[in-house]
Amino acid sequence: MSSVYLSLGSNLGDRHTLLLYAIEALAHRVGLLVASSSFIETKPWGFDSPNRFLNAVVIMQTELTPRQLLNVTQDIERKLGRTHKSENGHYTDRPIDIDILLYGNEHINEPDLVIPHPRMQERDFVMHPLMEVKKHYSQIPDSPIDL
Repeated sequence: MSSVYLSLGSNLGDRHTLLLYAIEALAHRVGLLVASSSFIETKPWGFDSPNRFLNAVVIMQTELTPRQLLNVTQDIERKLGRTHKSENGHYTDRPIDIDILLYGNEHINEPDLVIPHPRMQERDFVMHPLMEVKKHYSQIPDSPIDL
């Protein structure tokens, strides 16, 4: 089993419900849900929009490979209404976004899969919920990066 850290965000539709549905789907399809942060509301990052985000971080244990995990997260996004991914740093509003932040101690650098997530430490909407779950859940395995 590997520890995986996932970031979730939503700024379209019923954001709270979409995050709950995404977490439920992840628990059903990925593995054991170890911890979930509270939901925080944030401004869009990397683009302008009047729609604020709700963000959270979950930590899970999984037997899926990183590639399988990516496929599952993208399938969940599609099922919850996401029709396209951001390309070349052009971000848009979206009903759900699930990013793989960390996967055990893995380092992967492929065109469509980079782990650890290359910009996570620049993003308060990722780091605040990540630090929250690390602080409140002592059973969470150590992260391969300095939090």
